Amino acid sequence: MENLNQTKQSALFTLISVFFFWGFVAASNDILIPVFKEKLNLEQWQAQLISVAFYVAYTVGSIIYYLISKTSGGDILNRIGYKNGIALGLVISAIGTLLFYPAAQTASFPLMISGLFIVGLGFSLQQTAANPLAIVMGDPRKGSQRLSLAGGVNNVGTTIGPILISFAIFGSIAAGGTSVASIESIKTPYLILGAAFIVVAVIFKFSSIPDKIHSVNDDAPSEIPVAAERSSALKYPQLWLGMIGIFVYVGVEVSTASNLPEFMKQHAGVSTDHVSPYVSLFWASLMIGRWTSSVGAFNLKGGIKTVLSFLMPYIAFGVFLLVNKIASHDLTPFYIYVFVIVALIIADILSKGNPARQLLIYSGCGIAALFIGMFSSGMVSVYAFISVGLFCSTLWPCIFTLAIAGLGKHTNEGSGFLIMMIMGGGLVSWLQGALASDNLLGIQWSYLVGVACFVYLAFYAWKVSSILKSQGIDYETKAGSGH
Repeated sequence: MENLNQTKQSALFTLISVFFFWGFVAASNDILIPVFKEKLNLEQWQAQLISVAFYVAYTVGSIIYYLISKTSGGDILNRIGYKNGIALGLVISAIGTLLFYPAAQTASFPLMISGLFIVGLGFSLQQTAANPLAIVMGDPRKGSQRLSLAGGVNNVGTTIGPILISFAIFGSIAAGGTSVASIESIKTPYLILGAAFIVVAVIFKFSSIPDKIHSVNDDAPSEIPVAAERSSALKYPQLWLGMIGIFVYVGVEVSTASNLPEFMKQHAGVSTDHVSPYVSLFWASLMIGRWTSSVGAFNLKGGIKTVLSFLMPYIAFGVFLLVNKIASHDLTPFYIYVFVIVALIIADILSKGNPARQLLIYSGCGIAALFIGMFSSGMVSVYAFISVGLFCSTLWPCIFTLAIAGLGKHTNEGSGFLIMMIMGGGLVSWLQGALASDNLLGIQWSYLVGVACFVYLAFYAWKVSSILKSQGIDYETKAGSGH
């Protein structure tokens, strides 16, 4: 049994390694947006097409996956195997990175967003396979916490990505210095990233990751039952309401970060070449929250778990400080963030490991953070908007876990529908970019878009609990086993 558990843990850690790449590319987009905006004289909504191309690719990829599965008479991943599917997705993403070379050479905006689109197509297939795998590789009740662990790895990528891409574009930036952006220099890091995709694809091909999953509850059928079988995944209200949830969650996460450089330029006097550590802190905030939540994924004794619940967020914050110290950034402005993290710790304790309760509490905190950002000014606003990352941190695993709960044999199909809704990251950020125009809401009040997103997520958290209970699925009875 011990060897079996070690094998499962080894497979899980191999699986979550791919989450790093998703984060690296997604967060790097937030540096590319202001650079291309300035160099090519784009409007804010035009620059946000970088996000649109990348995130809409998830939807297009999911639609392609769905249509091929339906027309060929069977689910693609069940036929080719999950690890083969992830490896194929990595190869597709590697092909997309090749377009960055001519895009950088010619400063071509269409070529660059085409490359990002292809990278996103590959990520779509990877996510369709990886997310449900992370949930079923262990106790289903701790599926959201394993996704938080995977998300913590994702956010190592989101923390490092903006720093490395900014370094590639601007070079080493000393405090108070200025640099001229070089779009041509982005080709090297993306070509290296493409080579890494190929290497990891080979690793996945020969890994011990399961090729198939049968039900989200095969390992523990008596703890959380599968709901009564229905003819389609969309017949389950927790799924289609969750699809909207994924759309607005990814939307508020991406739009908050991608519009941050423009907000800081207008309201905090921070130039584009100095914005990368702040973007990095936003994405590091997701890492802080996910590392904190992932403590519950391990079978730790109560005392140790409690101590780690307080230490883990500051260990993650230490990673952010270390990365930015290596990048020669001034860390002094960021020390105050240790007090902001206290709000996350309190919210995590109150959630008690229950995904629906955590979704409700974190959504409320996100609304509060956005209003503080809109009603204040200067760096107070900046840190308020950055703190949204703390409260977005575990929303993906919460929504994903709740949305596929009880789907049984429709789990793969449901996962694909959820991945399809990642397009919210592009469309919501584009909408905020459009409303940020001075003759409309302006950049500061455009964050009302994020408030609307969090309001829906709070509604979903309230509604899904009763839906699942009516199907015989209750996370509340075991909530005390979380935090």
